[in-house]
Amino acid sequence: MHGNHNFTHRLAATSGGIALYGATRVQAEQAHEAMLAYLDSLGLADLVQAESLASASRNGTRYCLTTRYAGWCAPGYDTLQLRRQLDLNPHNDPQDRQREIMLSLLLGPLPFEFPSHAELMSAVRMRQRIVEAGYKTAMNFKTEEADRPEEYWRYDEDTGFTLKPGTSLITALQMATQPAHSGRLYAFSCYRATEYVILLGIAQELAHCNPALLERLQRQWETRAIMSAKFHDSFLREYGSMEQPLPPCYYVPGDRLWFRNPDALSSDVTGYEGSWVVYLGNGEFTRFWRQGKPYSLAEKCIELYHWRHGVYRDGGGTLRMNEDTVAELTRRDLNDPLATELILQRMMRYRDPSGTYRQGGCIDTTREQPRWIHPETSDLLLPQ
Repeated sequence: MHGNHNFTHRLAATSGGIALYGATRVQAEQAHEAMLAYLDSLGLADLVQAESLASASRNGTRYCLTTRYAGWCAPGYDTLQLRRQLDLNPHNDPQDRQREIMLSLLLGPLPFEFPSHAELMSAVRMRQRIVEAGYKTAMNFKTEEADRPEEYWRYDEDTGFTLKPGTSLITALQMATQPAHSGRLYAFSCYRATEYVILLGIAQELAHCNPALLERLQRQWETRAIMSAKFHDSFLREYGSMEQPLPPCYYVPGDRLWFRNPDALSSDVTGYEGSWVVYLGNGEFTRFWRQGKPYSLAEKCIELYHWRHGVYRDGGGTLRMNEDTVAELTRRDLNDPLATELILQRMMRYRDPSGTYRQGGCIDTTREQPRWIHPETSDLLLPQ
């Protein structure tokens, strides 16, 4: 069935890529066959090599791009260039978006583990949905206030924004974040905005593969919102670390990540400690406050750099940010190749540890992705 794709079982080039398992040897073989068929459908089979991961306790296969192809399409693990290098059109071709996601996963310097092929497919679809929602999302950036569509949401200081009876979580999230649905912009912080975009992608996929868990999620948001650190712990898996940092230009479409403000003074302005974004693929990161104008990595780094020049104290002594100053300086430097290069040399360094402001830049060492969600393998952690 798959005998003509030259898919080779030899040692993978790295210990990363995609590690695909099955609960039994038979299930692992079935997952492998399904993976071969999927790679064939994307035209990637000839570019991938595999390594058996069979052991006394687990059976599976690790997949990664061949060394030669990986070095050509993403030297130094730079996935920002995949679209241009491979002439992909992820905006208009859903299969190209899948290709970009899969290529990025196969390039991973650390392994992306999946307990079944179905779980891998859901991960790809969730990333697609998160990217699609990221492009459609627009809102007002507010650090000290928030609002939601009143026909769908109610607010309580103890429980946060919860669903009104009879409303759909998916519809309520779309109404709150996508002006094409609601006709207006609502006030969010960038952190909460990324939570809503990710939650929407997860909920949409649950409707496809695990309706019972979606119902639990619906009931959860009818009683208490899960936010901030609890959201991270419940819904996301972090990969990379300070000890094993991800390459600075390695991103997978659908990742959530943080750009840190490396300036001590301006980072004390509420909401300017850093910037939470979603990687959209195509070298683009979400800019929820200007729909249709996503950031490039250079734009994001230069904007964060100039936060130090936009900070001021108001009449009451409170630190504030002059966004007009930041925007003007950012535009100026983006039009000056030498200024851009000098700022990026500073900002493209890994961030300092929390509480430290020395010579670090704005690049985090980790990224975040949704947890597994299928009935047999889910590790999504909702409160009891």
